[in-house]
Amino acid sequence: MTAPEGERKPARVVVADDQTVVREGIVMLLGLLPGLDVVGAAGDGEEAVRLVGELAPDVVLMDLRMPRCDGVEATRRIRSEYPGTQVVVLTTFADDESLFAALRAGARGYLTKDAGGEEIVRAVQNVLSGEAGLAPGIQLRLLEKLSQAEVRTTAAPPEPPDGLTTRESEVLVLIGEGLSNQDIARKLHVSTATVKTHINNLFAKTGLKDRAQAVRYAYGKGMVRPRAE
Repeated sequence: MTAPEGERKPARVVVADDQTVVREGIVMLLGLLPGLDVVGAAGDGEEAVRLVGELAPDVVLMDLRMPRCDGVEATRRIRSEYPGTQVVVLTTFADDESLFAALRAGARGYLTKDAGGEEIVRAVQNVLSGEAGLAPGIQLRLLEKLSQAEVRTTAAPPEPPDGLTTRESEVLVLIGEGLSNQDIARKLHVSTATVKTHINNLFAKTGLKDRAQAVRYAYGKGMVRPRAE
């Protein structure tokens, strides 16, 4: 059973950023936000990986451009060596190359440094709940990019892949269209708990690990197609 909001333990966070002023500013900001507990700060990716091994935080807020070991490589190592720790990218860079590299490395959230405190808290809570912690503009960009890359010319809807049931396929399509669990529940007239069960089942069947992978999968299988302009 999930603890009520007031009883939920603060998320233990490590901040990784090579600019001292920026790093200290982020740590100070997070210290003022409810639900977060900063347990460490790293000046580069190598130190971030080390701190994760020592402190076992729930989430790392990860800059991308850092010396010795950049944020993408650090994310890849953390997700491989310490899968209990999630990564939310917090960076100045919002270009497609940075976005896709971070998501491929295993980041489950992606924010730019103009994000407000509430947005950071929401992203951390989302990734810890199994959701994607993507800023709305980033999620839209991701969907648009995938739409352009995965256009399908066949008109007939494909059969459900990988042994998915019809309902699991419906849930996957709605994930691909960017709907939250609550939105999916309302659309399918079921509870959010039922939606989560379907998501767990389809993730197990397809080998998917998070919603960002599910979006790519849905487009790659032709289950979601770009809307006509």
